[in-house]
Amino acid sequence: MPEVTISSELRDFLLVGTHTAKLATVRANGRPHVVPVWFVLDGDEIIFTTGENTVKGASLRRDPRLAICVDDEAPPFSFAMIEGVVAFSEEPGDLLYWATRIAGRYMGAEKAEAYGKRNGVPGELLARVKVTKVTFQRNVAD
Repeated sequence: MPEVTISSELRDFLLVGTHTAKLATVRANGRPHVVPVWFVLDGDEIIFTTGENTVKGASLRRDPRLAICVDDEAPPFSFAMIEGVVAFSEEPGDLLYWATRIAGRYMGAEKAEAYGKRNGVPGELLARVKVTKVTFQRNVAD
């Protein structure tokens, strides 16, 4: 599947505040699994971390396809539904760098280093999502 470029309007929406992404995967037995994840962007890729032994980690290693929903729960309501394919890295320097960036977004600069060190360790995976499809709607209630 071809990669999709994230528009500047979508980028602004995804990076405003601390909206979490709701990550959907499929377990080996076919059951769905949806969890919130903290994320940042690197160009047109969505970056998050996960434990290698979590349901999402195991599911995505088996099948790298995923869906992510990010929504604004305040009127007039907006959302982005993103499909993509994930690739994992366990490279310690990259993992620590991105875990710290993600922590800074959600916990603030003063706690970024501590959370980065907590989440940038062996057993954690750095996930890079190549976006293949986007549905983005602003101001749904207008």
